[in-house]
Amino acid sequence: MPSPHPTDPIHPSSLFPLPFSLSQEITGRITRIHEEVFTMDLSFLDIASRFADKPGTVLLMSGGELECARYHILAVNPWMTIKARGRDALIETLHRTLRIETDPFDLLRNILKTYGECLTDRPEPIGAGLFGYLAYDLKDVIETLPRTSVDDLELPHLCLYAPSAILVLDRRTETSRLFIPVREIQGQSQLDVDRLAFFDALSADPPAEGSFTCDAEGFRSPFSRSGYMNAIETIKEYIASGHIYQVNLSQRFETRFSGRPFALFRALFTAAPAPFYAYIHAGDHHIVSTSPERFLLRRGATVETRPIKGTRPRGKTPQEDEALRRELSTSLKDDAELSMIVDLMRNDLGKVCKAGSVIVSEHKRLERYPNVFHLVSIVTGELEHDADAVDLLRATFPGGSITGCPKIRAMEIIDELEPCRRHVYTGSIGYIGFQDTMDLSIAIRTITIVGNRMVFSVGGGVVFDSDPAAEYEETLHKGSSIMGIFTGRASSASSSRPTIWHNGALVPADQARIPATSKGVQYGYGFFETLRVDHGRIQFLEDHIERFHRAWDALFESRKPDLSWETIIHQVLAANGLEKDTAAVKILAIHGEKEGGFFMPELVVTASSYVHRLQQVGKPGLDAAIYPHRRQSLLADHKTLNYLFYFLAGQWAKRQGADEALILNSDGSLSETNTANVLLIDGRRIIRPASEHVLPGIMEKRVLAWLESNGYAIEHRKVLPEALPKADGLILTNSLMGPVPVLSADGKRLKDCSAWCNAVRQELLGSQ
Repeated sequence: MPSPHPTDPIHPSSLFPLPFSLSQEITGRITRIHEEVFTMDLSFLDIASRFADKPGTVLLMSGGELECARYHILAVNPWMTIKARGRDALIETLHRTLRIETDPFDLLRNILKTYGECLTDRPEPIGAGLFGYLAYDLKDVIETLPRTSVDDLELPHLCLYAPSAILVLDRRTETSRLFIPVREIQGQSQLDVDRLAFFDALSADPPAEGSFTCDAEGFRSPFSRSGYMNAIETIKEYIASGHIYQVNLSQRFETRFSGRPFALFRALFTAAPAPFYAYIHAGDHHIVSTSPERFLLRRGATVETRPIKGTRPRGKTPQEDEALRRELSTSLKDDAELSMIVDLMRNDLGKVCKAGSVIVSEHKRLERYPNVFHLVSIVTGELEHDADAVDLLRATFPGGSITGCPKIRAMEIIDELEPCRRHVYTGSIGYIGFQDTMDLSIAIRTITIVGNRMVFSVGGGVVFDSDPAAEYEETLHKGSSIMGIFTGRASSASSSRPTIWHNGALVPADQARIPATSKGVQYGYGFFETLRVDHGRIQFLEDHIERFHRAWDALFESRKPDLSWETIIHQVLAANGLEKDTAAVKILAIHGEKEGGFFMPELVVTASSYVHRLQQVGKPGLDAAIYPHRRQSLLADHKTLNYLFYFLAGQWAKRQGADEALILNSDGSLSETNTANVLLIDGRRIIRPASEHVLPGIMEKRVLAWLESNGYAIEHRKVLPEALPKADGLILTNSLMGPVPVLSADGKRLKDCSAWCNAVRQELLGSQ
């Protein structure tokens, strides 16, 4: 999260009122809501387009004729931004950014109370408040859950804006109103400033409508069809063993995106409007949501949720359409699934609503959308008098319809089976008002655009009698409204994506796969040559290949590959459009093995445009400085991927008939072994060999603590190899094996400390 303004230091949550009070002095108090009738000479989409390229713009649009699809809302020109990841939060104003360490829900409660305290009237639907999203990953603030999936987007978990102007179109009455929260800073009203900023942007020349494209190769998912179906089978096993009743499983699709995100939003809304469309310009990323599902509506004490469970595609003919509608309406599986989630939502609302007030006002209503049918229920309740918006969110977030039942175990299984964190998908989008109002959708059919990446996820509820193939197809039906909008919009720019040669084939670089079990991945076991190519002429190819072969003989000890490297290099240059350019080519040899020990290297050739170093730095030469570290690598302080030195040492030891290799420092003193820390026993003293760079051992620390508590003195000093036979024992420690003795070194027997080691290992690990 960027901090473009002066930033105050982090304040712990206990000091929260102090920095936030400072922020309010800058942003002002809201004293009232200015309201005026707005005459629309443009369509709502055209008005929104004037603001769509401004960070902090939030657009909420309602399509269709359902009663929940009443308002279009445009929130612009924010005077405050709130973003949070975990407990690290930023409050950004026009002049300052405050960093706060706090629970994001506590932060939200403080902001809502602070700015709502002076407001008495409550315009419909909202006159002042916060607009944006709550990511699904906020679940980790509410519950203590294992986190086993990858957060590859690294975006905020909470992203909310306080707009200085809110334009509302009531589709039922066909009237429009402009709301401006009147802020006073040091006694001066900001109304005229905020109103002028809105109308100035509105009267400016309209931006170009723009276009958008995706990758010509379409959408990719980390799940294969069989992989997704296998995950469903795993869920069914969990259900059979009593862990769970239902889990919502999703797969994420990704493509490269270029163009104007608002053009994508406009195209989607025009093609298939739904009740809860949303567009958010969040600075470094955009959100485009086409959700049909309401998560929470609040008006004073009255709350409502509308869970969706049960989906069928629309038919291609009226007869097929009617058959699919009837199939969904009479499905016992979908009825049971929806009833289960309705009960879950009733229980969640019951945590903060008055006893007896939570009711199912409508159950299993069939709703039609351009590409699917859905089953929907409506659950309502009345909040307890002392419950606020944050209490309601904590009790219900994330929505049960997109997690499963019971919710906590469902979220654990989702994290286990889905490779990527969901971010905004299945979180919530909408507004939380300063005056006890709220309307949030469930963020499904929702796109995130960050950089040149576009991702969106689709999923469905899995129960015991789910058919894996049908569940997989359902995700494609749900995603068709998004995927279909890109038909005919594939970008020819995809040819600029890097192409590499990998084991005999030309493939896109981002699709090349090297097994995680490869020693090249695990230990950095491999080597490479870098060649210069000028306009197709390869410089010193024979010399490079000779050196490549020498490295191969030294490291791989196997037959060298018989390949026409010159031909391969020219193929890669042509695939990347570099035949008439200056290029850097790399030939990589990466160690790999197949089952049974059969050696199978991973061979890779890459090519990229090259700009000379002097041209890069803009100087006639390069500056240099003397590096203070010797060749004993400082990487030894950490478990880095570059583990080749230790791996080769271990292989050497095996060839000598040993199990471990003792590693020496550059001065000849003892450091460690290829897998473990070393401790020397000298009477009642334990010696840790002094070494400039060595990995601090987790097990070593615990062994030393136990020994110290049992009367041993710990020393840290240089140990030479000749000291080993004189010691009372030599110990190796790592987290897998605990403390173990060394029996001999270079064929010389050492004093036996086996019983001593066994006793310590029993104490620390509980086993011999």
